[in-house]
Amino acid sequence: MKEVEIIEAHAMPDHIHMLVRIPPKHSLSCFMGYLKGRSAVIIHERHVNLKYNYGIDCFGPKDIM
Repeated sequence: MKEVEIIEAHAMPDHIHMLVRIPPKHSLSCFMGYLKGRSAVIIHERHVNLKYNYGIDCFGPKDIM
């Protein structure tokens, strides 16, 4: 979203604090959806090995029983 301005951001060990300016034509939920989707793509591209360590392979039926 080109119109959104990130004024300040701080990365914490398990989350991020951001101060952003979002134009009235965009909703906060729209921006957050875009941000989550785009960041997921970037993380998977940079850390391909991570996507195989989570999901059904780790938490299948045999792990629950």
